[in-house]
Amino acid sequence: MNSDEMVELCKRHTLYTWAASGAIDPLPVERAEGVYFYTPDGTRYLDFNSQLMSVNIGHGHPKVIQAIKDQAEKLTFIYPATATEPRARLGKLLAELTPGDINTFFFVLSGAEANNNAVRMARLYTGRSKILARYRSYHGATGTGIQLTGDPRRWFSEPGEPGVVHVMDPWPYHYSFGESDHEITKNNLTYLEEVIQYEGADRIAAMIIEPVTGTNGVLIPPEGYLRGLRALLDKYGILLITDEVMAGCGRTGRMFAFEHAGIVPDIVTMAKGLTSSYLPLGAVGVSDAIAAHFRDNIYWGGLTYNSHPLSCAAAVAALEVLRDEGLIDNAATLQPIMRAEMDRLARSHPSVKIGRCIGLFGMIDVQKNARGELIAPYGGSHPAMAEVAKFIKAEGLFTFLRWSHVMCNPPLCITEEQLLEGFSILDRAFEITDRAFEG
Repeated sequence: MNSDEMVELCKRHTLYTWAASGAIDPLPVERAEGVYFYTPDGTRYLDFNSQLMSVNIGHGHPKVIQAIKDQAEKLTFIYPATATEPRARLGKLLAELTPGDINTFFFVLSGAEANNNAVRMARLYTGRSKILARYRSYHGATGTGIQLTGDPRRWFSEPGEPGVVHVMDPWPYHYSFGESDHEITKNNLTYLEEVIQYEGADRIAAMIIEPVTGTNGVLIPPEGYLRGLRALLDKYGILLITDEVMAGCGRTGRMFAFEHAGIVPDIVTMAKGLTSSYLPLGAVGVSDAIAAHFRDNIYWGGLTYNSHPLSCAAAVAALEVLRDEGLIDNAATLQPIMRAEMDRLARSHPSVKIGRCIGLFGMIDVQKNARGELIAPYGGSHPAMAEVAKFIKAEGLFTFLRWSHVMCNPPLCITEEQLLEGFSILDRAFEITDRAFEG
């Protein structure tokens, strides 16, 4: 198909996510390789967001493609109550890669499903019903996942299932818990403990967090926060679930983002980078204590495609590439380069407020004035940001702009030269927001 045929048929016969399908202008894509993807007419785009922060090893890696082909020739599907080689190998590999006593995994098809099942496990294990979640969060679009989500995408699925209590992050959108990391951590955890007391500690099964918040800001927790949170939840017998769907699988320069704080959760969820999105797969990892509980008690959850052999084979290959080709180390090595580029843009452009990154997980905030007010309201938009989106597309750069933020999350196989190529385009793009800067 040519580009026009592809777009016309997709718009006529399919619906698009998070959009009024009649109003969108989808980008036609034919193939992808490494950090680039191409339209049918050969136009090349630098993938500066790993699609949905998910193609961590880059596009078209031959080892993963071959693993999928090899598995397809042997076994494409079998029902979930069986044992298969890909399932066995993936469980063993994840037990080796995941810190602490998380040695048992439940395989689903997405991060949202992983979070659904993590919450169900926590409730069944503890006998409690409430779940704490944060406002600046996204945990998926399924029934439970969207209720866990704090951002405005939740609003359109309400009323939803009961029992989810939202709390403020250490980094609220406007309010401040303090100046120093120590002060912010102390004040936020004091506030959180009061919420726990209001809600009844003996009724709260778990708290779910993104250890580094993703689409709601790439928010790196203040020093001491994760350790303090772990201790606070332990005090009340509340489980900690870390949603590593976006931050995990090497994105932050460690296998999992929670490792930066030296903690281990009770339950961890993952997807996206688990297969680098070559095939759909999600996983819930649980502590030995929780795993032992479900060896003696029924786990009331499942789905047709649980532990799908093709997806499990793709995950084994993708994780081996991540480990064996040094891509996690590359994310850590390029972090200071990304940091320096963000700082350079902030010095050069009055409209660039600040950039944040950990590993190759980054975001730039755009401001409208010298007081530091963001260019768009919470959940809103601004014409200059729409113009920036058009500019970078025309320049061959692919990433997402959301509200006042520009995402910088390239595949972990990116080189320094390619990283600088992306920031060079952003440098020119911010001349547009500079013109909208109010002084």
